[in-house]
Amino acid sequence: MSLSQHLTALQGTPVAVVGDVMLDHYVFGAAERISPEAPVPVLRARSEADMLGGAGNVLRNLAAVGAAPTLIGVLGTDRTAERVTALLKEAGTDSGHMVRDPERPTTAKTRFLAGSHAMLRVDWEEQAPLGAPDCDQVVAHLEALLGSVRLVVLSDYGKGVLAGDTPRRLIALARGRGLPVIVDPKGTDWSRYAGATLITPNRAELCAAAGIPRDSGIEAMLAASRRLIAGLGLEAIVLTRSEEGMSVVFAGEQPAVHIPTRAREVSDVSGAGDTVVALLAASLAAGLPLTTAAELANVAAGIVVAKVGAATATQAEIRAELERDARHAQPEPVPPEMDDKVVDRAAAAALVAGWTGAGLKVGFTNGCFDLLHPGHVRILAAARRHCDRLVVGLNTDASVRRLKGETRPIQSEDARATVLSALASVDAVVLFGEDTPLELITALRPAMLFKGADYRLEEVVGGEFVRANGGQVVLLDLVPGNSTTKLVEKAKRGGAL
Repeated sequence: MSLSQHLTALQGTPVAVVGDVMLDHYVFGAAERISPEAPVPVLRARSEADMLGGAGNVLRNLAAVGAAPTLIGVLGTDRTAERVTALLKEAGTDSGHMVRDPERPTTAKTRFLAGSHAMLRVDWEEQAPLGAPDCDQVVAHLEALLGSVRLVVLSDYGKGVLAGDTPRRLIALARGRGLPVIVDPKGTDWSRYAGATLITPNRAELCAAAGIPRDSGIEAMLAASRRLIAGLGLEAIVLTRSEEGMSVVFAGEQPAVHIPTRAREVSDVSGAGDTVVALLAASLAAGLPLTTAAELANVAAGIVVAKVGAATATQAEIRAELERDARHAQPEPVPPEMDDKVVDRAAAAALVAGWTGAGLKVGFTNGCFDLLHPGHVRILAAARRHCDRLVVGLNTDASVRRLKGETRPIQSEDARATVLSALASVDAVVLFGEDTPLELITALRPAMLFKGADYRLEEVVGGEFVRANGGQVVLLDLVPGNSTTKLVEKAKRGGAL
């Protein structure tokens, strides 16, 4: 089976996640001046968003790929706890397995971002280990779930839930029922994770736990991984190595498997480890081999690091990425760097949803773009300056013929899409065959809609829909003297283009 076909097996797989739950709060805006009160930038706030963080982000990633996760953790009795509970409800997850401790504040992290650039992070937290009563309740909640889940994830963010001997108790319970246990580790003492199925460190975490230099080469890291596997009684370690990809190291003599990185453009690595853990968990819970699980996790991580904030990768996004791979594998493919942006309608909708969920403003414009000229280039660049991501709707050959006549288009839809995708101002190109882009706009739900200033606002197709959904329609100034029709007529007369 292909990786894409394996995705369907993840649907509904029950997974228990135990660990440090927190609230991630994001404030998005623009920083365009320095404060007169102090030499610090002023963030002009534009929007804000709350997300489940820590072990909660593992749950979000599991839910995004169709798994059925349940979260066990500790909350205070404060307003932050109320917000976390509401987010769990929105995610369709029961919050009844959350331990409440009135003496302990709910962990919260507030991040301030100018565009995609982080300016400041403020943490509210208590890092002390849980008291014995709270530990007992965490263990009891997992014991109650063991008959209804297929795998357990321990998500350790060092906030105290998985301190002391709690991990050993949880691992013993799960392994005693024959359930795999995945650990996302913290700190240098991994003895408390002994007996787990696999551990998922990054390079720095592995080197610190193994006591080797952080700049150690791959052979040294593989040797350290094998020592840890043998010493802790693990089945494997899945090591993430940033831009160098991912390595799966097995117990015994089986050679390690190395998977190259997939990220094309890194915007934010926060939360990528949670994505890897979630895809490994959902895949192993569905009965997939570890190497297959790691390949799916690698695809998902490549999607997530291209987004801002603790994002997720949906099944639709992963499938779209894998379909791009399949297209590139065909004989004489279009070069990947020019084709990656050309997507179908479903993939475009998934991209827009992901960008919007990460707090980015998505813009849309459309046209035939038969002969790309300076006017096109400048108006697309102007549109991109107004938004964080720009999607271009491109008329198919059939729709261009209906609009422009049987002699058009001059270039095929594939050629026009390839040229558009080469522009830095364009983030995605999606073809549409209708006479107007209304159906496409309705499917994508962009925050901004761009058209040339030769239109009136009331004439812009899709404008009413965008405004009704809280969006904005922007008319952009045209560059005089640029017209595809005039270029075609000039070419017929033998003039220089």
